Amino acid sequence: MVVSRPRPVLTAPTTGIKSFEQSLGSPLTKTPITTLQINLGRRCNLSCSHCHVEAGPHRTEELSHPVLEDLLQLINGFPQIQTIDLTGGAPELNYGFRPLVEAARAKGKAVIVRSNLTIFFEPGFEDLPDYFAQHQVRVVASLPCYLQDNVDKMRGTGVYQDSIRAIQLLNERGYGQDPDLGLDLVYNPPIPNTASFRLTPDQRGLEQDYKQYLAEHFGIRFNHLFTITNLPIGRTRFQLEHRGLLVGYTQFLAAHHNPDTVAGLMCRNQLSIDYLGQIYDCDFNQMAGVPAQLPDGTPVTVATLMAAGSLDVIEQVQTRPYCYGCTAGSGSSCGGALL
Repeated sequence: MVVSRPRPVLTAPTTGIKSFEQSLGSPLTKTPITTLQINLGRRCNLSCSHCHVEAGPHRTEELSHPVLEDLLQLINGFPQIQTIDLTGGAPELNYGFRPLVEAARAKGKAVIVRSNLTIFFEPGFEDLPDYFAQHQVRVVASLPCYLQDNVDKMRGTGVYQDSIRAIQLLNERGYGQDPDLGLDLVYNPPIPNTASFRLTPDQRGLEQDYKQYLAEHFGIRFNHLFTITNLPIGRTRFQLEHRGLLVGYTQFLAAHHNPDTVAGLMCRNQLSIDYLGQIYDCDFNQMAGVPAQLPDGTPVTVATLMAAGSLDVIEQVQTRPYCYGCTAGSGSSCGGALL
C-alpha cells in the first residue's frame, strides 16, 4: 500500500538573491532525455542527518504495482533511454527494485543503484553484492568521508565499519577492477555550523586522498569519487534553518554561481520520477515539490509521457534559488563535479 504524505512546495529564501533564471539570462531548457532517475520510495534502514529525501526506517511511501508497470513500459518502449538511475530511500528496500534492474539490463541499458552499502547486512538482502555483479549494476555509494568519525556523525554509529565491509565484499566480486563492474563513492560535506561557508573540495584531489587512505588501511579499490554539494532541501534545510544559516548559505551558493557549469546540469537530459509516477526535472525539485511542467503549465506524469509517445515533452526546467547549489564553484550533480 502506498502511503503518501502531503508534499508542500518549499519556497527558498530570496533576501538579496537574484533568481536563477536572471543569472542565466534566459530560461533553462531541456535537451533530449537519456536518463530516467527513479525514486522508488522513502523507506531506508538509515536516517542520515544530511538526507534531502528525509528517508528512514519509519517511512512507508514506496512504488506501487501500477506505477511499476508503467515504468517497465517506458523502459521497454523508449530506446533513447541510456541509463536507469535507481534511488530512494534505500532503493533496494522498496518495491519494484529488482524488476526495474532486470528489465533495463535486458534492454541493454546501464543501471545505477545509489546504495547506502549497509543494506547488505539487513536480513534478506545479503545476496545483493552477487546480484549487482550478476546484472552488472553500477554502484554509487555514499561515503561522506574516508575517516570513521565524520561518517558516523552524519550517518549513524557503526555505519562506517559496515560501509567498509560492504565495499570489500564488492571488491571481492570484481567491483572497482572489472571495467563492467563500476564502483563510485560519494562525498558530501558536513552541514555548516557557522557562517564560514566553503565550497565543496576539489574532486580530483579528494579522490586521490580517498583512494590512498582506503587502499592503505583496508585494501579497497574504487573507480571514482563524486563530490556533491548539500542543497538546502530536506534535513539539510531544516538544520540550516535551525542554526539561522539558511539565507546566508543560499546567498553564498548564489555568489559562487559559475555559468560554465550550466551546460552539464543533470536536470537537462534526465527525468526524475517519484513512487507515485509524478515527474520532476531533478531529484531536488522532487523533494521540494516542484513538478516538471508542459509548456501550458500542466504537471507531467508517467501517464503524460505514455499518452504523448514521447519523453521530450518538457521545454523548460523549473528552477529555484537552491539550484545555485548545482552551479556553485565546480558544480555539482549526481555524477559529481561538472568541471
